[in-house]
Amino acid sequence: MGAFLFQMKWYWIKTSQLVKWLFRKYIWDIPTSDKIVYLTFDDGPTPKITPWVLDQLDTYQAKATFFCIGDNIRKFPEIYHEVNARGHQIGNHTYHHLNGWKTGSQKYIDDALLWETIAESQNKLFRPPYGKIKSRQAQNLMQSGYKMIMWDVLSADFDPSINPETCLENVIKNIQPGSIVVFHDSVKAFKNLEHALPQTLRYLKENGYECAGID
Repeated sequence: MGAFLFQMKWYWIKTSQLVKWLFRKYIWDIPTSDKIVYLTFDDGPTPKITPWVLDQLDTYQAKATFFCIGDNIRKFPEIYHEVNARGHQIGNHTYHHLNGWKTGSQKYIDDALLWETIAESQNKLFRPPYGKIKSRQAQNLMQSGYKMIMWDVLSADFDPSINPETCLENVIKNIQPGSIVVFHDSVKAFKNLEHALPQTLRYLKENGYECAGID
């Protein structure tokens, strides 16, 4: 279990059991004895990158969950519809990618609900951008039916200070049955994602894992 310092902020590659216990109303993994993992992609849809991710997933017959930014859905509806058409799950990542710790609760909730008007999705999956959300914000969204989806393994593909090989190691050294893994289908992350995602998918297939979307 390791932590890295990024722009004076700590983030954990493998979420500790203590954190999972303290925030046990959130979903950090999906316990199972079967070899199933849950790959997730934040911050799309993004031209060229999201379609590339979809092609990689198709190559390995893998399903995933995409936590989309509402404003990106507005800008690139055809890519968003392609994610749906290929059988992947969709989650709410707010409309404007808001940091919950720096945003008033009502503004944050309104932004998350605005997402629903553009996404037209029946899914009630929510992932807070940056993993930062106030208890009142989370409680309100959960009361409206959302599942708060966090993660067990962080690839850290967003971090320009790590190389693609380290990004891959972050995943394959920490993944286990039931893990929820975070990648990003964004321009910022693509340097690491381009290497780590195909290698992760190959590793999972060779080791008998199924990649599924989150219900």
